[in-house]
Amino acid sequence: MDDTMNDEVNEEQEIPSDKVADLVEYIVCGLVDNEGAVSLDVTDGDEGALIEVTCAEADAGRVIGRKGRTIKAIRTLARALGQRVGTSVEVEVVG
Repeated sequence: MDDTMNDEVNEEQEIPSDKVADLVEYIVCGLVDNEGAVSLDVTDGDEGALIEVTCAEADAGRVIGRKGRTIKAIRTLARALGQRVGTSVEVEVVG
């Protein structure tokens, strides 16, 4: 099997919430100082997916933003992509 065929098989097996998690991880890593401390826990359920973002305590404020504006923007983008790929998504910052 050639490489393009492998790519197509992998894309078909990808869960829609994985695409959203990739977006959230990309955005969060761009905001924080310690990218190594960033991890995402994706839980898929009947009603949709829950993405829990864990980061260094010092970076949690950057991810949340003033008055929660940054996390609200991240949630808006995640929900928009979630609708596009056919799943409901919630994003929470754990720490």
